[in-house]
Amino acid sequence: MYGSPHIVSDVMTHTVAAVGRWASFKDIVGMMQDWRVSALPVLEGEGRVVGVVSEADLLPTEELRDSPEKGYALLHPADVAKVGAVTAGDLMSSPAITVHANATLAEAARIMAREKVKRLPVVDETGLLEGVISRADLLKVFLRDDEDIAEEVRREIVSYLFPPPASTIHVDVHDGVATLTGRVRDTSLVPVAARLVRAVEGVVDVEFDLAQGAGTRPS
Repeated sequence: MYGSPHIVSDVMTHTVAAVGRWASFKDIVGMMQDWRVSALPVLEGEGRVVGVVSEADLLPTEELRDSPEKGYALLHPADVAKVGAVTAGDLMSSPAITVHANATLAEAARIMAREKVKRLPVVDETGLLEGVISRADLLKVFLRDDEDIAEEVRREIVSYLFPPPASTIHVDVHDGVATLTGRVRDTSLVPVAARLVRAVEGVVDVEFDLAQGAGTRPS
């Protein structure tokens, strides 16, 4: 089955480490180390995400260890309140910045960039935790098989913009770089094709070697 993993559920991590509101500072640090993550969703009830506790939420306590008087002046007011906090409920950032499983990967990437976070809890319509998506998960699309990418470009783009027999195009992908060669009747569509091919998940770049005229080589 071909097709780009366009949505969060295709690449997210389903097995997730999380803590409750009353998890202790020490337990939070221990879980982060055990799971090798920099942030944990904070849950209540049957699994509703109410916040996220990250390494950044824990650092104010460490920053004040050597020079508490000077340190308070350097901290952001929001961080001052976390100094001395001992539970996830007091340490967490709330409300949590989340994403839905059916969101596109581009949407998830924009949220991460805008909010300056590395991971997003994935929640359903009621706010229950379904998984987590990280920056590393977003990069998984670049591990797609080259032939899978080539087949998608042929099926979803070339067959519509440059249908035979008027145009005949050969599609080849190597290390994520898509190359389109052959003949096309309407070269004005090449910039459109370039934008569409670059939007295919896993494509790193696109190159063209196209001539205008009737095609003779099958795609």
